[in-house]
Amino acid sequence: MARKPGIPSSDHVPAVDHEVIRDLAKLLDETGLTEIEFERDGVSIRVARHGAPARTRLPEAAPGMSAASAPAAVPEAAEAAHPGLVASPMVGTAYRGSAPGARPFVDVGSQVKAGDTLLIIEAMKTMNQIPSPRSGTVLQVLIEDGQPVEFGEPLMIIE
Repeated sequence: MARKPGIPSSDHVPAVDHEVIRDLAKLLDETGLTEIEFERDGVSIRVARHGAPARTRLPEAAPGMSAASAPAAVPEAAEAAHPGLVASPMVGTAYRGSAPGARPFVDVGSQVKAGDTLLIIEAMKTMNQIPSPRSGTVLQVLIEDGQPVEFGEPLMIIE
């Protein structure tokens, strides 16, 4: 708990609201975020998780592809170093299609050209189309539809 600059000090320090902290920690778990801050009456509470939440990353088979012919999964440690990595340019919620239940813009095995829309990230009630930075084949999709994402989080690998 920290006092905001410009707020006069007093002898009375507000009690820590443990229920708010529990609610914020629960919200971190539900959304997959690593940090959240809440402010009320000049008192701010910041809850942060150190270390990345565990994620399961499985390659998807493109339509018409059998699971056996799907591209091999890239190990998580190699994802960040992969030259075809497409990272999130912002914090928000990632959607693979243009609307709920709509076909994804791309799937594993899709051929894309530079500038093609890969997905949408909703940030502050604004839908932001994320374009492909290069031409190639979608090797791996690393997020689920409706998943919260953070800046720099791996989204896809295009080879």
